Amino acid sequence: MDRLEAMTFLVATVEAGSFSAAGRRLGVPLPTVSRRIGELEDHLKARLLVRSTRALALTDAGAAYLARCKSILEQVAETERAAGGEYDTPRGELVMTAPIVFGRLHLLPIVNAFLASHPEIAVRLVLSDRNLQLVDEHIDVALRIGALADSSMVATQVGTVSRVVCGSPDYFLRHGMPHTPAELADHACVNCEAESPAAVWSFRAAGRRALVPITVRPRLSVTTAEAAMDAAMAGVGLTHVLSYQAAQAVEQGRLQLALRAYEPEPLPVNLLHTGQKPLPLKTRSFIEFAAMRLRSVLAGDTQRLRARAAPAPRPARRPAKRRAKPP
Repeated sequence: MDRLEAMTFLVATVEAGSFSAAGRRLGVPLPTVSRRIGELEDHLKARLLVRSTRALALTDAGAAYLARCKSILEQVAETERAAGGEYDTPRGELVMTAPIVFGRLHLLPIVNAFLASHPEIAVRLVLSDRNLQLVDEHIDVALRIGALADSSMVATQVGTVSRVVCGSPDYFLRHGMPHTPAELADHACVNCEAESPAAVWSFRAAGRRALVPITVRPRLSVTTAEAAMDAAMAGVGLTHVLSYQAAQAVEQGRLQLALRAYEPEPLPVNLLHTGQKPLPLKTRSFIEFAAMRLRSVLAGDTQRLRARAAPAPRPARRPAKRRAKPP
């Protein structure tokens, strides 16, 4: 019996939740997974898993053995990477994830430049607005926007982004610009459901850090920020998106910003990794390469938005018609 293989099957089964799911992950038939774990239990003379028709559960002996298996397999993988020269020359596949729009606009150009200067590295870039689990989904680097919930990860902050209200110049000419969040009740709004499922936009109270929720009544609701900005540029109404999403359209004059004094505190942007030691050179090389460039890109977005912060003109009022004097 290959004990390392059996350990791998046990870890995959517990992480996947079933023999069949582990088989799909490992690319082997279900009976093979079940047989290998049975052989491992016979070798150890201990029951590791409690099997039922619905789920698998670890025994006390299984939980202790699983923890040791993970440690042993990580040490073996680390030794193989060192033997393969991964800690001397950046090489191998680098898996990373980022939000869809940010990844397309800002991260992909950096990845392209990184690949050009590192010919022995291949990148798999997973663009998703869902926060993928780094360990479970074998991801080396993640770009995250917002407060970090998992303190076990190692983070490198590369900048910040803000939530902004924007609309087309034509819309502001026709309807005027809101001067307080409460005035949004008098405006048509385009809501991005991915960011605000309940159509609630949050703003900072004047002179304070506390957030005030404002419920808007959308004229249009869409599922992506790109669609929300397209509708806003078409003059449908005001939308609420992240600053990096709107920066290019604002710079080009297709969108203008409103309610800047009421924007919430900026959200941090971080590059994350699991803190693996030693950190593979491919991972460390990319973080060092990308961090400086992302800081420059995000600082540029901030400058472009600041340069375009002047309010749009209010529509000219038409003079009131004079009533004819009675004869």
